[in-house]
Amino acid sequence: MAMKQIAKSLMVFLFFFLFLQSAFPLTTQVKAVEIFVSLSGNDNWSGRLANANPTKTDGPKATLPAALDALRKVADAQPQRMVLMAGEYFLEKPLLLNPSDNGLEITAAPQQSVVLYGGKKITGWKKDGNQFYATSLPGVKEGNWDFRVLIVNGRYCERARLPEKGKFEHLSDFPVPWMSTTGGGWKRKPTQIELTTLKFKPQDVPDNLEPRNAEVRVYHMWDESLVGLSRIDRENHLLHFSSPTGHPAGAFGVKNYVIYNIRQGMTQPGQWYLDRQAGKVVYWPLQGEDLNRAEVLAPTVESVIRLRGEQNKLVKDITLKDFKVAVTTTPLKAGGFGAGNFSGAIQLDYAQDCRLSHLEISNVGGQGIKVNNGRNEITHCRIHHIGACGIRAPSCVVTDNLVHDIGLTYPSSIALSSGGKNCVISHNEIHDAPYSGITCGGENHLIEANNIYRVMQKLHDGGGIYCFAGKNTVLRGNFIHDLIDTGGYGASAYYLDERSEMCTVELNLSVNVARPSHNHMANHNTIRNNVFIHNGDMQLTFAKCSDYNFEKNVLYATGKITFMGINVLTDFNQNILYSKKGEVIGQTVKDYSPTASEPLKPDHNNSFDDPALAEYQNGRVIFNNNSPASNLGITQINNTHPGPRNPPN
Repeated sequence: MAMKQIAKSLMVFLFFFLFLQSAFPLTTQVKAVEIFVSLSGNDNWSGRLANANPTKTDGPKATLPAALDALRKVADAQPQRMVLMAGEYFLEKPLLLNPSDNGLEITAAPQQSVVLYGGKKITGWKKDGNQFYATSLPGVKEGNWDFRVLIVNGRYCERARLPEKGKFEHLSDFPVPWMSTTGGGWKRKPTQIELTTLKFKPQDVPDNLEPRNAEVRVYHMWDESLVGLSRIDRENHLLHFSSPTGHPAGAFGVKNYVIYNIRQGMTQPGQWYLDRQAGKVVYWPLQGEDLNRAEVLAPTVESVIRLRGEQNKLVKDITLKDFKVAVTTTPLKAGGFGAGNFSGAIQLDYAQDCRLSHLEISNVGGQGIKVNNGRNEITHCRIHHIGACGIRAPSCVVTDNLVHDIGLTYPSSIALSSGGKNCVISHNEIHDAPYSGITCGGENHLIEANNIYRVMQKLHDGGGIYCFAGKNTVLRGNFIHDLIDTGGYGASAYYLDERSEMCTVELNLSVNVARPSHNHMANHNTIRNNVFIHNGDMQLTFAKCSDYNFEKNVLYATGKITFMGINVLTDFNQNILYSKKGEVIGQTVKDYSPTASEPLKPDHNNSFDDPALAEYQNGRVIFNNNSPASNLGITQINNTHPGPRNPPN
């Protein structure tokens, strides 16, 4: 009887509990307040409707700033979403988000194409000479509007330049030793005159060149400087710059420069220049291109969207997704290392836990995405045809992105640059960049399963993945291939530079890279179970390094293999070192100079036999059954699909 009473009581209690839950739920799903934006909208409407009502008295907003103002009036506790209807939106100034917008989501409506432009359409073209067309632009002559990007029918147009191809050689010298970055840079600080002048050959600079229009790119070793001209001293053959270069002309023994944005450099269809003296933009149409029908865009702002917090008041939990961003400009000044001085088309300052997803950013003059502070996520974005860097994001999660054709204005640009602490950079595809694919400094990063190719196309002393002062960083499962060494300080697949310590480079593959592993002023690192393949001579370098563990790696070269600095390899065993030419050389090095060189011979520690590779072209490495790899404990690399999972379109 007692048991029945207990059971009955429990049933009553359960019924009462379920009744309370249905009547008063413990958690309530609060629906987000949505404000819609449409090209057919009206900023006087509420924005609560995606389309205008039948009486045309309410409907979506017409502009993003008006929609943002409406959302800021919503109670803080309610989730907020700005929904963009299909179309092209031209922003006169950046959309600025601050901590009052925390929790906001900005997204395109499902299955709708949305583009946000940081510029304006250019019309009113008239013939300017036999082949060119021009149109006047208000503010250019007065110095109020300046830009280095022109987009015609979606094409990032080439600027007028001299020489037509290649580079001029200048006569400036700067014979001062570089002491390394951590050593303080130049042994003697460059003077202001050295940073603002270049001595030219008289035949290279036309007599009728207009200094106000001209821009000069001065090449250094791992970067370059694009600056304007203030005047030309014909008597002494000196170009005087309007702002200083990052390094003096002639530094590192590099003596190359190019002049841009002058009428004399208009040598082929598709080129353009901004005539500041006359206040007009001049363009040479492609064959069959009708400027009366073409869409021509010029940038007016440096950023389209900016998330701006403060050190003690962060922007948090903002989501940007499913739309496109295009057309931004940059100021006329040197970009610095990695062209890092420029703003992002989307820029985050003091932002935390924000998400950028499924965005497409293209045809912008500066960076694609730039994060200055805070840990955020950038995933499944496509970033391409960019004047400077693709992504600059320290201490962030950056995964499954496609980044290509960057550095179109600034060849010192890096496709994906990071730093700080605890970055995850994985499953990105990166190609066609003038300098490094990925650079990363700082601590405790994971750089994994990235597919990188055709980078390092113009500058030197970088790599597919370049780590500067990296601590406890892991490079694992990456596939780097088809890098051409263009001279200078070279191009490498995996590069550990100054003060990189306790890093691990493992299970990576490089194919068609002459220097798969370059190490400089780095200590206590491990290079393990990688496969390096090259059709030609292969070199691995360890200048001014110490205490390296080099084990279970497979090297396959049709030419000779050279270890420059083999004396720093404290553990050197269980490797396969196969030179089809039969030459494997070990050089001992002091500082940067070899002190001895001798052939390495087979021993019980390493094999010099053919590794019998069955597969390696697609990022995955499989050995034939007769390979010596299994006896040495070398693991097959199972990177079936390095690069994006579900890649962006």
